Amino acid sequence: MAAATRKQPIQQPVPKQSSELDQLPDRDPEETAEWGASLDAVTRAAGPHRASYLMRRTLERAETAGLGLPPLLETDYVNTIPTAAEPSFPGDEDMERRITAWNRWNAAAMVTRGSRDGLGGHIATFASAAWLYETGFQHFFRGKETDGSGDQLYIQGHASPGIYARAFLDGRLTEAHLDNFRREAGGSGLPSYPHPRRLPWLWEFPTVSMGLGPISAIYQARFNRYLANRGIKDTAGSHVWAFLGDGEMDEPESTAALALAGREGLDNLTFVINCNLQRLDGPVRANFKIVQELEAQFRAAGWNVVKALWGSAWDELLALDTSGALLRRLREVPDAQFQTYATRDAAYIRDHFFGADPELARLGQGLTDTKLAECFHTSRAGHEPRKVYAAYRAAMEHKGAPTVVLAQTVKGYTLGPGFESRNANHQMKKLSGKEFRAMRDLLELPIPDSALDDKLVPYVHPGADSPEVRYLQERRAALGGPAPARKVHPVALPEPSAKPFETLAKGSGSQEIATTMAFVRLVKDLMRDKETGRRWVPIVPDEARTFGMESLFPTAGIYSPLGQTYDPVDRDQLLYYKEAANGQILNEGITEAGSMADFTAAATSYATHGEPMIPFYIFYSMFGWQRTADQMWALADQLGRGFLVGATAGRTTMTGEGLQHADGHSHLIASTNPAAVAYDPAFAYEVGAIVRDGLRRMFGPDAEDVFYYLTVYNETKVQPPMPAGEGVEEGILKGLYRYKSAELTDEGAPRIQLLASGTAIHWALEAQKLLADDWGVAADVWSATSWSELRRDALSCDAAQLNGEDRVPYVTRALAGAPGPVLAVSDWMRAVPDQISQWVEQDWYSLGTDGFGLSDTREAARRHFGVDVPAIVVTALSRLARRGEVKPTAAKEAAERYGI
Repeated sequence: MAAATRKQPIQQPVPKQSSELDQLPDRDPEETAEWGASLDAVTRAAGPHRASYLMRRTLERAETAGLGLPPLLETDYVNTIPTAAEPSFPGDEDMERRITAWNRWNAAAMVTRGSRDGLGGHIATFASAAWLYETGFQHFFRGKETDGSGDQLYIQGHASPGIYARAFLDGRLTEAHLDNFRREAGGSGLPSYPHPRRLPWLWEFPTVSMGLGPISAIYQARFNRYLANRGIKDTAGSHVWAFLGDGEMDEPESTAALALAGREGLDNLTFVINCNLQRLDGPVRANFKIVQELEAQFRAAGWNVVKALWGSAWDELLALDTSGALLRRLREVPDAQFQTYATRDAAYIRDHFFGADPELARLGQGLTDTKLAECFHTSRAGHEPRKVYAAYRAAMEHKGAPTVVLAQTVKGYTLGPGFESRNANHQMKKLSGKEFRAMRDLLELPIPDSALDDKLVPYVHPGADSPEVRYLQERRAALGGPAPARKVHPVALPEPSAKPFETLAKGSGSQEIATTMAFVRLVKDLMRDKETGRRWVPIVPDEARTFGMESLFPTAGIYSPLGQTYDPVDRDQLLYYKEAANGQILNEGITEAGSMADFTAAATSYATHGEPMIPFYIFYSMFGWQRTADQMWALADQLGRGFLVGATAGRTTMTGEGLQHADGHSHLIASTNPAAVAYDPAFAYEVGAIVRDGLRRMFGPDAEDVFYYLTVYNETKVQPPMPAGEGVEEGILKGLYRYKSAELTDEGAPRIQLLASGTAIHWALEAQKLLADDWGVAADVWSATSWSELRRDALSCDAAQLNGEDRVPYVTRALAGAPGPVLAVSDWMRAVPDQISQWVEQDWYSLGTDGFGLSDTREAARRHFGVDVPAIVVTALSRLARRGEVKPTAAKEAAERYGI
């Protein structure tokens, strides 16, 4: 294809700006005209490219001078740090190349060996990013053996084989470990990706659910500042590093909190984006340029951007470009074309790249085919330790804003032409013997041909006392120990005062309060505790007033690193909006994803920093599990501890709000998370008992890696005192206890058991009275505080029975011998209580709120779903009629009487 007919990227027209649109009057039109004339003169004399160059330099000068101009959002498609400005490299580059070569080999060998059994794995990602990690491990990443925190490393999930290979080299893993990559069933395998729950001594942060790593890293960096500003721990030495793929940046969560990081000046945070220009199926921005797009996005959000794009082989080309033709061409060539250049010969590159411009063609004539191939095939800054070191050092030295390093690489680098820059390399799981021999030669590894004759490619290690291993270990010792590493120093929190719990146990007297308010009052009292009060971290996504939390504003304060720089409009009121640098409340705005990332950082502080914190995140019940269940799964993976509180819970309690606010299923989603201890308490005293037990289980001497989920309601009721009698508190915690026995004592009366959770307990109690008064039926009412905990216990008993143990589920024992059928009712879909039906010996039936929510009064909504008091009565009579215990027409008569 001739260069003249080659299709160029479409240039979007730039709208003209008129001085008439400027709000500022021109005080000196003559001077303004002179500046314009100067620009015109340069354009005529030296060309538009020289004029553009001068304008960019002028704008950069204005930016560094602090003039009030919008910043430049894009720079040329070259390295931010010119070669002449690179700092001297502090390490032994040859030694580090050998270390990186061993790691490359063992990562590829591990995945290839596993692939013989179909286990798979990813090779190309680490191959492209090896130097991005190795440079950090050798010179930047701080371990935990200094202040207990070190740096926090968010490793790109698909690069995990390379991290395992490095741990093998430094002696933390053996060949047996590597051969158990993706073989976890026996309990000693290596997980496919960074999973702290599966490998808790190595990994700190789960990252392979794309997008969660970036947002988690931002909120982790922010939480580090929160701990410091509140005087809990000095985190000045901790830096957060997030390693990401350019394709991953398409995930909404990846960029959702960029503005927060820029706004709060989180210079303790660095993103390293591996720009190999490829996502899982092909180019990231086939017809555009992902590096330039990301640069503009991050700069607009207030980040410092460091581009590390071209390797040293490009220095000669760039030095020869005196006209700007090369820079222009680099800006206009789309990513997919660069990917093609990496796989084609010099003739193709001469024609398609240099042939686009006469000046560029003249520049290319002086370059050899070998030089062209080196530049376009492999010479990327991300493959050169000096370039990477310069970028990282610039990031660490920059103050006042977070930094993103955009490092360009070749996906599949060093794996041979069958891998490098190929669209399919994400799915390619193994190398052939021929490819391993070529890789060995390229990396100059001392592996004899005889070791490669077998079908099973060997792992290689230079020896525990080799210069490479000694160098690696000395560097890590200087930086504070091995990394990545997760360490937990058990710090049991003292048990808080019993008084707040005793207050709830007494009930509310004649006052009607919702269980949401009961929970908030409890936490407010616990935050006053001298020993543990400061460790509470209240998190709310801009709905604090909805949940009655405004009383915390002036006492606890809302966290802001700037403090309060304005006079609040409600300053003359008792409960005014108070922001403070040492504020305790994280009021995050309308972002459940951000709030959940906050919660995770606080919930894992016991391990990350050795400082146990007690987060509670309160949210509209509907906007919790449904919206951020993926983050809750990552929370479980990260072994987080704390209280998630779904307020305004249930499908019928949010009067008037309708479908998108009416939650009838979050408990079903919660039941899928093995780490979630979920409760649906009916009364304030149940809330107190559950929170007290949660504090013991999560923060006591024998702390467990679980988190609690409580649903609380906005429906005000008189809160009764905790019933006297043995087993009530045990039943609350296990999930079921008899709250009120039938008052009808006639021995011949038909009997039924009503099980209810949350706000449904009040419907069951009214139904109990109607059944007795109108139909002569004796009903016992049970409070089912946790359907999922009952199921979990039952499943455990089933598993024990397979091992020959004779264990009976708690729910079976609790209901054993209870007369009549069982009718379960809740404000949730029927599948929630139905979780326990198979372990109930009585006839089972449930009522629930299946379907979409709707807007109406509570009474009308409950009638619509068939869970109100008359519906319970009619259903109870119907179940009893089936057993012949009431007359067959009883249910129909009841329906007519109650207007159903």
